[in-house]
Amino acid sequence: MAKVFITGSTDGIGLKTAEELLKLGHDVVLHARNQERAKEAFAASFGSVPVVFGDLSSLDETRDLALSADKLGPYDAIIHNAGIGGGIGNRVLTKDGIEKIFQVNVLAPYLLTSLMGKANKMIYLSSGLEAAGRPRFDDILHEQGVFDGMQAYSDSKLYDVMIAFAVARSWEGVLSNAVDPGWITTKLGGPNATDNLDRGAETQIWLTEGKDPRSVVNGKYFKWKQELTANPTAYDVQMQEKLLEICHEMTGVPFQV
Repeated sequence: MAKVFITGSTDGIGLKTAEELLKLGHDVVLHARNQERAKEAFAASFGSVPVVFGDLSSLDETRDLALSADKLGPYDAIIHNAGIGGGIGNRVLTKDGIEKIFQVNVLAPYLLTSLMGKANKMIYLSSGLEAAGRPRFDDILHEQGVFDGMQAYSDSKLYDVMIAFAVARSWEGVLSNAVDPGWITTKLGGPNATDNLDRGAETQIWLTEGKDPRSVVNGKYFKWKQELTANPTAYDVQMQEKLLEICHEMTGVPFQV
């Protein structure tokens, strides 16, 4: 039996992953954005599963979330599932003055990774759009030119793979992998999505359980339990290090080694 922390787990892929892991007999800690969402999560999980909360668009709340979640650990697996899409229209800044897609999709998992205790397995949800990601270290917050939300999203999903691979090569004894769950019919995926929730959750569950030898690997990128080749930039160690350096500068928290 594994103990698993899942971010963004009050609906969509995160909740489905939690529900299936619970059915398989694992212990799960859910994450909600706020108290109201936490209450919804308690109801969805029959009131028996712990929930921690924190708004990932706030650096302070993400730091507090790391502490709250850590108190309920240690974990066998941490699944960085939470994220927002690129259809938010105009460029939005958080109260920290950071472009919102980058803060939620990249800085939040970076902070949680750097502040929480190491789990045996680290799983980072990406997207097939990471293939279209372009590292923009001179304009990582998309301040220049016309804002393109889908490009900002694609970039963020590439950065998630880079973080997963940085953890894979830096943390001895930890298995860290990235997952493209597919285009799933959730609030993020939208009504035109072609894949269902079961499919969106299956790889994270497979990696967490580790019963298949093909799932006991490190530094890989998966879709539907099949290993794929990620955006070539994701494998560039110098680019990984530059991203970690930028995240360190923005958060004041060094990457955990």
